[in-house]
Amino acid sequence: MMDAKSKERHVHEVFERIAPKYDLMNDIISFRRHKAWRRFTMRKMDIQPGQSSLDLCCGTCDWTIALAKESKGGRTVGLDFSRNMLEIGQAKVDKLGYSNQIELVQGNAMELPFEDNSFDFVTIGFGLRNIPDIVKTLKEMKRVVKPGGKIVCLDMSKPTWQPFKSIYYFYFERVMPLFGKWFVKSYEQYRWLPESLASFPDLQALAELFRETGMRNVKAYPFFGGVAALHMGTKGNEIV
Repeated sequence: MMDAKSKERHVHEVFERIAPKYDLMNDIISFRRHKAWRRFTMRKMDIQPGQSSLDLCCGTCDWTIALAKESKGGRTVGLDFSRNMLEIGQAKVDKLGYSNQIELVQGNAMELPFEDNSFDFVTIGFGLRNIPDIVKTLKEMKRVVKPGGKIVCLDMSKPTWQPFKSIYYFYFERVMPLFGKWFVKSYEQYRWLPESLASFPDLQALAELFRETGMRNVKAYPFFGGVAALHMGTKGNEIV
């Protein structure tokens, strides 16, 4: 098993490499369901005009742009450690006319360059399982969200019932890396995704980490038999 520094370096190399085909592969490997999961998440978030958001591991910025659109002018920041991902995201932001509202930052989700109590929402989409220290990241998300604000994680998860569990793991571990090889010539990079899920907490364990970090009213919603999940928690009114 890789240590934290090795994992951080490896993940960075993976995402720098797959950035140009990242959106295409997301559609292929999730059968486009990731977009429906994000729409469900946005409904649960219930963003109001003028509210601010920080989108961690923002990648090519699809969720960042959706947050900006929903907030109707609210401050929106996207953070990612991959320069290649951010360049693709910036092109989208510019094309859609959100450059005055959305700020993109290259940075580390475990050491956020923002003041305490800065955002109404802090989100992370399909990125938490790639970060070496999940608890440290959750604490940072809680630190920078405002009292009463929401911490939101949308990510892959682990089905628990058979035979679907076996079918899913066969697809995730054997078939999906082949898709990477066939469609984007990145077999080794897409082998990382099942590896990243192996040590990632399941639905209930991640919900418990939210609670242990001090979040309140924690809710977890599984998708499609548990292949993905939404976790949401609220920061209390204490001042960090």
